[in-house]
Amino acid sequence: MKLLAEILSWVFLPLLMPIYGLMLAMYIPSNQDYFFNTESLYFLTPEAKELILYMFFIFSALAPGLSFFMLHRRKVISTIDMESAKERSIPMLIMFGYCLLLYILFVLKAPNNILPKYIYALPLAGSLVTALYTYINFYIKISLHGGGAGILSGFIFAYASVQQEYQFWILPAVILASGLTIFARLFLKKHTPTEVYTGWSVAFIITFCCNYFYPN
Repeated sequence: MKLLAEILSWVFLPLLMPIYGLMLAMYIPSNQDYFFNTESLYFLTPEAKELILYMFFIFSALAPGLSFFMLHRRKVISTIDMESAKERSIPMLIMFGYCLLLYILFVLKAPNNILPKYIYALPLAGSLVTALYTYINFYIKISLHGGGAGILSGFIFAYASVQQEYQFWILPAVILASGLTIFARLFLKKHTPTEVYTGWSVAFIITFCCNYFYPN
């Protein structure tokens, strides 16, 4: 069971959750009539999907991961898991910077919302979540895994809520993924219930609101 919990923690790594959400939206059919709703990520060209996923991978997974590795090498953080709350402020500020930079790049390179609004809203949500987490972390060791699961769920729920057609089995699937993530962190005793549920709830609310209310 411990091995399963560790595998789940790596599969549902917070840095990968936005990419999972984008892939679910891009490659599962939604809103078959493109002319009535241009906000369906499913109808992006294959080239556009690959470029967007590449940019998200660089800014939300690869660059932060390498940064955390360098912090570990320089002994700024004692473990990659950042088990101490005191060690998390700098990594979370780094993550905030990468999310904000990605958002600014999309706004500058694809202005006037020429892409579906979720491409802008998702990195914006990531920057807001990490900024708030940096503050909350002074009081509790908020769960980053819980936050990643909340971002995934908030994004998919916001996206599905405005699609005319969508395979709604995805909604319980992302809730199940969230439950497995929370179970893994609790089983491994990495967090208390308050830390994981707060992490999930804060990330879900911010991500849902950003993606639902972001202007078209």
